Amino acid sequence: MVKVWWCFSFAFILIRVFIGAVYGDNVTYDGRSLIIDGQHKILFSGSIHYPRSTPQMWPNLIAKAKEGGLDVIQTYVFWNLHEPQQGQYDFRGMRNIVRFIKEIQAQGLYVTLRIGPYIESECTYGGLPLWLHDIPGIVFRSDNEQFKIENEYGNVEGAFHEKGLSYIRWAAQMAVGLQTGVPWVMCKQDNAPDPVINTCNGMQCGKTFKGPNSPNKPSLWTENWTSFYQVFGEVPYIRSAEDIAYNVALFIAKRGSYVNYYMYHGGTNFDRIASAFVVTAYYDEAPLDEYGLVREPKWGHLKELHEAIKSCSNSLLYGTQTSFSLGTQQNAYVFRRSSIECAAFLENTEDRSVTIQFQNIPYQLPPNSISILPDCKNVAFNTAKVRAQNARAMKSQLQFNSAEKWKVYREAIPSFADTSLRANTLLDQISTAKDTSDYLWYTFRLYDNSANAQSILSAYSHGHVLHAFVNGNLVGSKHGSHKNVSFVMENKLNLISGMNNISFLSATVGLPNSGAYLEGRVAGLRSLKVQGRDFTNQAWGYQVGLLGEKLQIYTASGSSKVKWESFLSSTKPLTWYKTTFDAPVGNDPVVLNLGSMGKGYTWVNGQGIGRYWVSFHTPQGTPSQKWYHIPRSLLKSTGNLLVLLEEETGNPLGITLDTVYITSQ
Repeated sequence: MVKVWWCFSFAFILIRVFIGAVYGDNVTYDGRSLIIDGQHKILFSGSIHYPRSTPQMWPNLIAKAKEGGLDVIQTYVFWNLHEPQQGQYDFRGMRNIVRFIKEIQAQGLYVTLRIGPYIESECTYGGLPLWLHDIPGIVFRSDNEQFKIENEYGNVEGAFHEKGLSYIRWAAQMAVGLQTGVPWVMCKQDNAPDPVINTCNGMQCGKTFKGPNSPNKPSLWTENWTSFYQVFGEVPYIRSAEDIAYNVALFIAKRGSYVNYYMYHGGTNFDRIASAFVVTAYYDEAPLDEYGLVREPKWGHLKELHEAIKSCSNSLLYGTQTSFSLGTQQNAYVFRRSSIECAAFLENTEDRSVTIQFQNIPYQLPPNSISILPDCKNVAFNTAKVRAQNARAMKSQLQFNSAEKWKVYREAIPSFADTSLRANTLLDQISTAKDTSDYLWYTFRLYDNSANAQSILSAYSHGHVLHAFVNGNLVGSKHGSHKNVSFVMENKLNLISGMNNISFLSATVGLPNSGAYLEGRVAGLRSLKVQGRDFTNQAWGYQVGLLGEKLQIYTASGSSKVKWESFLSSTKPLTWYKTTFDAPVGNDPVVLNLGSMGKGYTWVNGQGIGRYWVSFHTPQGTPSQKWYHIPRSLLKSTGNLLVLLEEETGNPLGITLDTVYITSQ
């Protein structure tokens, strides 16, 4: 038996799931907490997204979450993965959500199922399948007959004015009207209509949450960000275990009863699942890292926090709360159920240690911390006192430094004559490529008969990367960033006398995933001038994707469809590389060190490992990510096929195959 919360639109419902049947008649709530089978509950939850890890990883991830004191696993449902083409469904492998939920069931935990269908989640197009874009009259995330159902709508409600409020009311009525018999919530929606519960997302909900909008609703924290998503060109956000624990303790002290850690395990953005500019590793700084390894001190510190809180849950749930000052920046939150049942949270908000008196007993409180006294006498936990520590290290197992082991295939640069899709204007890349590829070729012909064949090209792109070719030769590249996707490329062109073939390869690095009017977003080449002459509205030829993608040369069967050549150690842009390797012995996680490469994509045995962009450095001059996870379940013992598409001029001879291990400190 497993109990499940569904969180669709902006909602949770908690239901009981049996094999082949769903029941939801044992969950209610009041102003204190959710009530399961007649019992009030303080629940700790952790987000683990099933398509960001493999089915073989799921049991261990769930077991470690349970050992860490979690009661609930939360996941989104990824509509774009399950219905990539309208009416064509896919629930295989990493998309097998039923298997994922049954594994949680087997380990005795609850599930929060956030079914969207819009999910954001740093997932390309917010988890919506691109084919929705082509439905006539559709307006995403609005009171629009073609599109209804939501998530975290408070972020965009104002953009839709009066239709935003009517949409919220419709969503609440629709959800409650399903008569599931269990509670629903709206994340980040202060005006959630009764009986739907409004909840908090953020890092400091103990300070920022206005509270339930009705005294009959409990205080729930649906996303406590353990880190933050990382984008190419930026460093990871490091949130300390002490800060997470402090804010959880404060939320519970202020009568909170549910906390979900987003993420508890982030995993890997396999294939092309990541949204614009988001790196392949997802929330690697979570309590369980990208590979599922315990990251200390977060995992152990939060485990101790959960134990301390649960040890006094009866006092917290059924006791009377009082709060009072212990000093200028010190506070007490006391829950007293009887003369012998009492729990206290002693808070110090100063940047220095202080000694306070509580019930005539002195207590020393470290800076910016909360001490938990499950019996109002003895300190069981302090949020600032961290004990567990570890470190992560990589060990090289194989070097790919032999040119003889590599084969190369040069991607063809199409000209206008090679294209079949034509238009007399520049097309939007999102509408044209339809998320079937990151790449769209823009081609046209330019006749030049001037004596001075050097010209100035000025191209405006709305993301994310642009490579310019003249007569098959690369003449320039430029890219935007997460904060500013648009850019202008200006380059000198050496034209030949007569007809010149101009080709632009525009590459998106994931699609946008948030904000109002998502269906109206555009990408790709938006305008072009050569020597001041505007070529925006003229005959253009288009090719969606690369030939190597179309032929699937990253698979064992597709690889034979093209002629691979020997690698002579000279690198050129738009080159495919392939080799084979044996799996390292042991069970440690396996990663590719792509520190010698530029930008591109990696496959192992036909499975997309994700995008890499090693050449896009952080302000500190280092890659945002250079190790890329290859789950062990994707590997054979021998003869694994590794294929890379390199857009730039990275050198595959510097790639190594490493394993990851934990060291103690």
